[in-house]
Amino acid sequence: MEPNQNLHQSTPLPEGFEKHPDGETVKYHAGGPRGNNAPTVNFRRGPGGPGGPGRNMGQTIEKPGDAKKTISRLMVYFSQTRKLLFWLLVAVVLVTVVALFAPALQGQAIDYIADRQWEKLYRCVLYLLIAYLANILFGLAQSLLAAHLSQNIVKQMRHDLFKKIDYLSIKYLDTHSNGDIMSRMTNDVENVSNTISQSLGSLVSGVLTIIGTVAIMFTYCWQLTLITLVTVVITVVVTKKMSKAMRKVYRKRSAILGQLNGHSEEMITGYKSIVAYNKQEDVIDEFCRTSDELAKVSIKAEILGGSMGPIMNCISNVGFVIVAAFGGYFAYTGLITIGTISAFIIYAKQFSRPINEIAQLYGTIQTAVAGAERVFALMDQPDEDNSGDQDMDHAKGEISFKNIDFSYIPGKQVLYDFNLDVKPGQKIALVGATGSGKTTVVNLLMRFYPVDAGEILIDGVNIQDIKRDELRKNIAIVLQDTVLFSDTIENNIKYSNPEATDEEMYDAADMSNLKKYIERLPNKYQTFLKQAGAGLSQGQRQLLAIARAVLANPKILILDEATSSVDTRTEKNIQDAMVKLMKNRTSLIIAHRLSTIRDADKIVVMDQGRVVEIGNHDELLEKKGRYYSLYMTQFAGNKI
Repeated sequence: MEPNQNLHQSTPLPEGFEKHPDGETVKYHAGGPRGNNAPTVNFRRGPGGPGGPGRNMGQTIEKPGDAKKTISRLMVYFSQTRKLLFWLLVAVVLVTVVALFAPALQGQAIDYIADRQWEKLYRCVLYLLIAYLANILFGLAQSLLAAHLSQNIVKQMRHDLFKKIDYLSIKYLDTHSNGDIMSRMTNDVENVSNTISQSLGSLVSGVLTIIGTVAIMFTYCWQLTLITLVTVVITVVVTKKMSKAMRKVYRKRSAILGQLNGHSEEMITGYKSIVAYNKQEDVIDEFCRTSDELAKVSIKAEILGGSMGPIMNCISNVGFVIVAAFGGYFAYTGLITIGTISAFIIYAKQFSRPINEIAQLYGTIQTAVAGAERVFALMDQPDEDNSGDQDMDHAKGEISFKNIDFSYIPGKQVLYDFNLDVKPGQKIALVGATGSGKTTVVNLLMRFYPVDAGEILIDGVNIQDIKRDELRKNIAIVLQDTVLFSDTIENNIKYSNPEATDEEMYDAADMSNLKKYIERLPNKYQTFLKQAGAGLSQGQRQLLAIARAVLANPKILILDEATSSVDTRTEKNIQDAMVKLMKNRTSLIIAHRLSTIRDADKIVVMDQGRVVEIGNHDELLEKKGRYYSLYMTQFAGNKI
């Protein structure tokens, strides 16, 4: 996948939020749609929530917009693993059945002891032992099958999602934050995985346990069953009330913790500024205030979380006392046996447990379905336009922009009637203030966005009629913000042309004035660039990008602010490499440093999406127009 290269730093778009066609709110900045700044990233917790007792109660529940539709789409992935799903359900049923009959066997064993029927007791104990061993084996099988099922489904979902991202339109990537997209790939998919592996079996088992337990209890004694259900209702009501209180406190604790983490990160990132302005005490005071507030809320959260277990145990114990008391009375009257009382106590506990679990699973399942909905929303985005059937086998590099109108947002135009003719081999410079539309011209030429009106021709052929891959194969871009990968220098240079020979790579490095530097490295071209080349200077990164462009051997070259963030000495090295790179190629140069484009064949001055001047350096200076004002601002210190 080609990296998301942000080409929109100078495109004038209104500030504020706009509604994207997919229904999400995205933010457009004045410099154009910024892929790394658009929506605020919503980092999601997995199904665990905060730690401590009752942690699921504190989980922030996200509700899907259309749960039925999302679940039906998830079922498609389940259908691809029918066998695993079938055997998982079989294991769940077997575990539940064994768990339901074990208390009955215990009750029988107690009755056999009371009646001194030792032979039957031995047989019953043997059956009980077999039941417990079977429960362990079936439970293990359930865990293994659930893990395999969740990973198979998540693997396919991630594959489909990553494949979709590879073919997404540039517009979508530019108007949505990278963090938001990554959150869908990681957090949202992981929520689905955890729910399948941990919650699916529990949900099915819980429903079956409730149904089976009630049925068995009614067969024993319906009077005692009704008494038991009263305590269960009390348990459910108390759990619901406490869950609501705990969720509120845990949510508040998470918010304050986020503030504290953000403050700490800001302090560490801006440490030099803090020290320079002697703000250490202010920063410490603010940190302490937030930390104190976090401590208070955390204590309250831990008290509530820690009290859940004892309160539930207390209600459970009261229920046991009631069952034992009424059971004793019923046993005294001969309605039931002592063993039945024992079984009832176990069944009462077994009945309330899945109810609490299902109540807690509800939030987890809701969050997982909401995450799946976000994943499917991304999958439903339209692919990048891939129309066209023309090749560029014998491209000359002639470019014509004819009456181009364009807007990123309908009704808010960026380019107005833009016309430009570029002959093969010419060097054309685009200059103008930030937001004048220079980079937008490049976006349209690369077919990152379709034009609203007019047409762009290469060698007389509309770019919409040219195969997208053919078009981009014949155009190379060197950006201000160079994109390198965590790989060897060789693979970074050969990224534009993996089939290139080593000799061609050496020539490209030599032409980009980088060869001497590489050969001084211990591993030379096999040197591994960690953290995407973080150890390289800005100039070295630019020279690597130029070497990559040389190896691509394009007919058309685009240089977007390639020297704006380097020192004068480094700029000279980059300019020398750029001169070699531009030889015999049609070149479009976007520049703020006017010193880099003095020798351009044609300089196009843009202002608010319109061409205001065209000519070479000397001609435009003689006109004393917009270019003259820009030039004098940079080199003579005059104000416009």
